[in-house]
Order: sequence, then structure tokens, then C-alpha cells
Amino acid sequence: MASRLRGLALAVILSWGWKRAGIALAAGALSALAMAPFNAWPVLFITFPVVVWLIDGASAGRLNGVPAAALTGFWFGLGYFVPGLYWIGYAFLVDAQTFAWLMPFAVLGLPAYLALFPALGFAAARLIWSRDSTRVLALAVGLTASEWLRGHVLTGFPWNAFGYALAEPLALAQTAALVGLWGMTLLAVTIFASPAVLIDRTRSKRTPWQVPVAALAVLATMGTFGAIRLSWHPTALVSGVKLRIMQPNLQQDIKFNYSAKAEVMRQYLTLSDRASGPHAMGVRDTNILIWPESAFPFFLTREPDAMAQIADLLPPGAALITGSVRAPELPPNARITRAYNSIYVIDHEGSVLSLYDKQHLVPFGEYLPFQDAMERLGLEQLTRVQGGFIPGTIRRNLDVPHAPRALPLICYEAIFPNEIAGESGDRAGWMVNLTNDGWFGFSTGPYQHLQQARWRAIEQGLPLVRAANTGISAVIDPVGRIIARLDLGIEGVLDAPLPAAIAPTPYARSGDLAFVMLFALALIVAIRRGVAQKLR
Repeated sequence: MASRLRGLALAVILSWGWKRAGIALAAGALSALAMAPFNAWPVLFITFPVVVWLIDGASAGRLNGVPAAALTGFWFGLGYFVPGLYWIGYAFLVDAQTFAWLMPFAVLGLPAYLALFPALGFAAARLIWSRDSTRVLALAVGLTASEWLRGHVLTGFPWNAFGYALAEPLALAQTAALVGLWGMTLLAVTIFASPAVLIDRTRSKRTPWQVPVAALAVLATMGTFGAIRLSWHPTALVSGVKLRIMQPNLQQDIKFNYSAKAEVMRQYLTLSDRASGPHAMGVRDTNILIWPESAFPFFLTREPDAMAQIADLLPPGAALITGSVRAPELPPNARITRAYNSIYVIDHEGSVLSLYDKQHLVPFGEYLPFQDAMERLGLEQLTRVQGGFIPGTIRRNLDVPHAPRALPLICYEAIFPNEIAGESGDRAGWMVNLTNDGWFGFSTGPYQHLQQARWRAIEQGLPLVRAANTGISAVIDPVGRIIARLDLGIEGVLDAPLPAAIAPTPYARSGDLAFVMLFALALIVAIRRGVAQKLR
């Protein structure tokens, strides 16, 4: 068995040219199976050792193999991101007449850009590479650093970061409450790459099995810690709060069509008041009604009839949390050319109680880089808002009647851990995430989005309530249990209680401090070993 493994590893190490590129592509594509909805993370015990062997073989190249390692990282990244993000192409088919020609550029161009980050990570790992088991740490350091950069450079896009491979089973994900996404990424790469050293020979010619055994012990410890944490935190509920999430499952061509205003409002009002059981009384059974992101094809607060219909719908004391585009403050009769993507809290009298404007906008979806120049060239973003959306300036908690204050997250703001980690001051009692995943059709995208939003609940120790236009809407407790859910492509309402928050997690209190300490330790060990071997 050991000789066969060494023979396979040697074939990978000695591969070159297109054969090497093909192996890297295949390893990346298989690695995508570790993400939602498949969650087949054991496959990484195969693909990450292949990565180690590919970087081993890069030593045959010039400049100590750094360029060859970078090229290998690019092919691995391309293989990982194309199947992991193919669903982005669906967004270009919503208005196919305008945007379909851009679909190939999105489906291949974005992954090609993102593949530059693992290329950088592989190159960095090669710079501190060693000939023994510490090269696993070199890969973990290099790849984690590049993943962190991917989550921050040019507004960032940390979608499907490798740490998310440990999202299932739920017990494994609990370690995120200690070290966050980036700490989990460092641990995941180290654990899954560890079998690579089974091909090594020590001076006594024994197989160094201690490293993968230690990695499995770490994985088992994480699972044990998670199981204990879950047992310590059964789902508790906020007294007196009754949520109703409305999932309209509207098609995008209707959702953004002003002429469909009456149809949209009629569906929202009818669906929101639908009885969910034989003795249910519709919206009168709830005190917090939640509608999804950008719910209307118009500026809500500039449509008095719509505000009046909402006031008539809500029973006394109830409130609506809804997404809507919002016009900026302008002089009377001024033409509206730009808007905010916002969340409103509206009471039963039709008054706005609280407001939040989305801060982290989606490039090419909600705005264009160099907007004015791009528009002069005839280009526009997918939402077709001239001038692009205006980013909000501050993340403020929402005041919601009958409930603790809520931390608002619109759409993919929920994938950025750094934007809510380690915040001081008034802590929210729950997070509300309004989104419109209808752009991505029936694909893996909405499942991945839900998984990453769920991760924020674990990191923060806060429940998360998610309302999605086409799904997946869910109520998630502060340790990540999904206590209620409405699946993709279903029109309906979801009635649920509001889980209570738990004490702030170490990650919520200190942000990435624990990750930085782990990363620094791994970096020091990898550099010392790599440099020591080079000086011999």
C-alpha cells in the first residue's frame, strides 16, 4: 500500500507541462465538492496531498520553483472556482438581451481572477518550503494568507473560503467561535494536507505516520469541543416574539418591473396573510413580519398607497422589516439617478422606525468600477441603476418593536466576517439577513450563501434570521442550528420564534486575534525549518 502511494505521489511530483496543469485542475475541481450543498470534505484528504506533491515537483523549475508553483496554483484555483461559482452565469440570463454576451466572461473571467490568489499562495508556500513534514505548514500559511487577501483586496470576495469545508457536521464548525473563518482555513489546510507526508522516509526509513494521526486528533478534538458546546447551548427563545418570513419566489423580470407594482404588492399582501395551519390567523399571529431584499420595483416610501397597504396589513403593535431601494435626499422635483439598497423597519401605522443602507455593494451587480467612464462606454451593472447604487456610511443596529435590536446584513454582506467581528459598543440581539438569491436560479449558489450566513451566527453567538426572495429563508440559532427553513424555489411563509443570543464568543470579542497568533506560530515554524534546510 505504501509503495503504491509513493508511486502515485512520484507520478504527480514528476509531472510537467499540460499534464501538471491537468492534475492541478482536477484537484481544484474535486475540492469544490467540499462546499455546500455537497459538503464532501473528506475529498480534501486526497486533493490537498496532491497539491503538496505538485509543489514538491515545482523544485525542478527555475528560481527554486516559485514560478512553477504559482502556475500550479493558478490551475488549481481555476479548477476550484469554475465549478464552485458557475452559478454566477445565471445572473446574466435574467436580462439576456442585454447581458447574455457577458456570461462567458463572468463564468471564466471571475474564476481566472480569483485563481491569482491561490497562485500567490502556492508561490509563497514554495518560498518557505522544506523537505520534511513542515512543508504542510508552509502550504497552510501560504494558502491561508492568499485566502485572506482574496477576502479583502478590491472590496474582497471570500466566497467558498477553504475553512467552510468544516461547516458540516455542525460540531466541527463550532471552532469558528474561537478562531473565525481564517483560523478555520489555516486548520483545514493543515489537517487535509497532512497525508502527503506518508510518502516521506525518515532516517530510520519509517513512514512518518505521526503527522496525519496528529491531524486526525486535532479534527477529533474539534468535533468533541463542538459537541460539548452544542450540548451547553440548547436553543433558547426570546419571549413573546413571533416571526413570519415571507418568501414570494418572484421572478427577476417581475421584481424589477415598475409596471408590475400592483401585482407585486398584491402577492406580498396575500402571501403575508396566508394561514399556515388549520387554526392559524395569518399575519395576526405574528408581531414581526419580514420581507426580502429590494422587495419592490419602486421607491417604497415615495408610494403612499403602498405604505397605506402595509399599515392596513399589520396588526396593532406589529412591525415589518423589509428591503427596498431608497432615493437619496434631493431638492423637490429633482430627477432620481441613484439610490440606496436599504432595510426599513415600519410599524402598523406606516411610520418608518429604523433604517439601514447597504455598505458593501456588489461590484458589477450594484455598481461599476470607474462608473462614469464605464457608462460612457455603454456598459451598465446588472441592476441597471444609472450611476450605480450609493454605499451606506455606517452599520447601525435596527430598533425593532417587541424584539432585541437587530444587526442588518443585506445580501452578501453576510459573507464578510471582518465587518462584524470584534465590534465594540451596543451588541445586537440577533442578525437579520435580507437577500435576493433569485439571480442565481436553481444552483449551488443559494446553498453556499446560506452556509456562509450560518457561519456568522456561530462566530458571533447571535441568532440569524434570513429572508430570501426565492430561498433559502431560515431561522438559525446562535450555534448554527437551523430551527426553521423554507427551501429554494418555494413560495410561502415561514413562522418561527426568535432564538435568544448567547454570550459573545471569543471571536466576537477579539476578532481575528486568535487566528493571527496561530498564523504567526505556523509561519515561524515553517520559515525556521525551511531556512535551516537551505543553509545545510
